[in-house]
Order: sequence, then structure tokens, then C-alpha cells
Amino acid sequence: MYEYQKDNVFFAQVPGMMESLCEEELIELGAKNTKVAYRGVYFEADQVSLYKINYTSRLISRVLAPLITFHCPNTNTLIKTAEKIKWEEIFTVEKTFAITASVAKSQITNSLYASQCLKDGIVDYFRKVSNGVRPDVNTTNPDVRINLHIEKDEAVISLDTSGESLHKRGYRLLAGEAPMQETLAAAIIRISKWDGQNPLWDCMCGSGTIICEALMHHCRIPAQKLRTNFGFFYMPDFDKQIWEKIKDESDQKIRPLPKGLISGSDKSQRIIDVAKENLSRLPFTDAVDLSCHPFQHVKQFENGTLITNPPYGIRMGEFEEVKKLYTELGDFIKQKCKGTTAFIYTGDPVLRKSIGLKTSKRVPLVNGKLEGVLVQIDSYEGSKKKYYAVYKAEEELLKKKTED
Repeated sequence: MYEYQKDNVFFAQVPGMMESLCEEELIELGAKNTKVAYRGVYFEADQVSLYKINYTSRLISRVLAPLITFHCPNTNTLIKTAEKIKWEEIFTVEKTFAITASVAKSQITNSLYASQCLKDGIVDYFRKVSNGVRPDVNTTNPDVRINLHIEKDEAVISLDTSGESLHKRGYRLLAGEAPMQETLAAAIIRISKWDGQNPLWDCMCGSGTIICEALMHHCRIPAQKLRTNFGFFYMPDFDKQIWEKIKDESDQKIRPLPKGLISGSDKSQRIIDVAKENLSRLPFTDAVDLSCHPFQHVKQFENGTLITNPPYGIRMGEFEEVKKLYTELGDFIKQKCKGTTAFIYTGDPVLRKSIGLKTSKRVPLVNGKLEGVLVQIDSYEGSKKKYYAVYKAEEELLKKKTED
């Protein structure tokens, strides 16, 4: 019996600075007894919740199922321990595999060498039980992914139940010059609390990641709807009937997108074409309005939600030009976006000052290796109207209760 089968404890790897946000989502999807760690969340789950998390989570990167934990002071111990695991219960010699390794504060200091040693142990095992036949390694598109983590000479060998990283949805085959990770876009939409009650616009949409994630969020499309292979297919206790039921139940919640609810624009027609190509792999994209023009040419965008990821100036051009762009964006929000709440993500926190508007929220978030920040800007008139409307509604409710 493998370790995860004894305690039903798994480890979700998460993007940087998103641990608490991912913990909230995991709990919503059925995880129990969660515990936040660095770049991850430990949680308990049965098969139903595990499959559902892998299929529908929009925020986490992958889920690991620990097979064995052991003291590992040297590579010889690593190889010998790997040879004791009954790998044929997980995959056959006809399947390919890959290993991801990380080491910290241990006598084994090289993660690449550690993964090589684990590979040798797996291969040696198969040669013994399969008359010299061994599975092949495929580092780009393997059937099975194995994870090795060694910290303070304690090693954990896990099966990656996700397979390919969950940030890869399958719709984005083309990307712009500085693409936003899908998990980050989904996190921003979650933080914005956009619920489809007002229009959403990305005024610098690039390759369309925010637009795609907004569509999937509103239409309740499972994040991995386009995926055909998961790592949990290779778990020794994989239950196909439970998986098919979870998939069917999740798919039945999908709903269409109202025309005009989501829109995106960019000044480059080439980039708009890329966004259209990516969107074309999702349903209901005919209801999305994509157009080619700079946001400065828009007369107004009122009572909506603006979510965008402007250029940072790091990989996209001259910094002074980008600062000017942020200033123009701030002026646009102030003058033409009454009643609109704007969420602007920048990979360079210094640039937020160029917007020139008061922020009501700042959330540090990582995009790949860039430590950026998401800022929220509320239109004063819009906020005032919203609070007044809430006040009046509460006043009417109180009046009605008094009369009753």
C-alpha cells in the first residue's frame, strides 16, 4: 500500500504568492484538512475530490500523490529504494515516463543528478521483472510523471496525478511576447469577484489569456475540458467509473455566454488574430467581441469590470514609453470609466505609480519569474452609486420588516 492510500494526503503545487487563494479553491472542490506550505498546500481527499480538483481547479499547478517517504542521505539509498517500489502497478514498459526533482538543504545537492539516479532505479526494477525490457524516458510529453523532493535528507517519491501542468489548458497554442500564465489570469478574475453582472473588458488583451479564462469562469467550463490524459489514470486504485461520473457532472454545469458580456481589444491586428485563434478552441467564443484599436480610441466604458495586463517595459520595449502608457491608462479610467472597477496587473510594481490614481487594493502575484502586483482602482462615481444603492436596498428592507 502506497503512502497516499494510507492517509489520503496529497500535495498541491501552486504558483508563487497564491497559496492562500489556492487553499480556498481546494476547500471549495472538496479538499479536507488543508495546510498551507511554501509553494503548495497539503490536503486530504477521496477519489471523487481528487479527480474533481484535477479536472476543474483553475489555480493550482499540479497534485502529487506520495508513494513513499524515506531517509535519503545519498544516491545509493535513493536507487535502492526506487528498486523496491512495484512500478508495474503504476505503468507498463510500453509507457514513457519523466522525472522532476528538487533538492534543498541535503547531502544530495544536484537535482538533475538526483532525477538521474531515480530513473536508474526505476529502469533497473523493470529490467528485473520484465526480462530486461525497460520503459523509455520522454521529457517533453511522457505518459507518466514522477516527482522527487529531497529536503534535509528526507525524500518523497510521488506520482504526479495531474500529468502535464494544470496551467496548460490546451487552448493557448499561440502566445504573445510576454504571455500571462493561465493560472494567474484565473486568480485575477477570482480576486476581482466578477460574476457576469456587468461587462468585462480587457483593453490590452494580447493573446487573450484573460479573455479565455473569463469565458471559462463564467460558462463554468472545467479548466481541463480540453485535456485527454491525466496522471491519476495511472494510480493503482484509479476508478474509471468515478472519473467518468465526475467529468459528466462537471460538464453538465456548462452554460452559454451572453453576447457582448466579454470583450477584448488590442492595437495590433496580428495580436488580435492570435487571440482569436486561441479563443477558437473554446465553446461560445462567437459571443466574445474582439477588436483592433488602442484603448485611447474608446469613447467610454462605464459600469463594467476592466481587467488588463499592460506591457511591463522589461521585455516589451522602452521603459519610458511604457510609463507613458500607464499614465494614459490612468487618465482613461478617470475620465471615461465611470462606475467601472479596474484591475491592472503589472510585472513591475514601480509602474503602478505612473497610473496616477488611488488604488483600493494591491495584491502581490507572480507571473513566471516576475514578481508583479495586481492593483484595483474604483471609479469614485461608480463606487458612490453602488454604495448608495446598497444603502437604499438595506433601508427598504428594514422598512419592510418594521411594517411587518
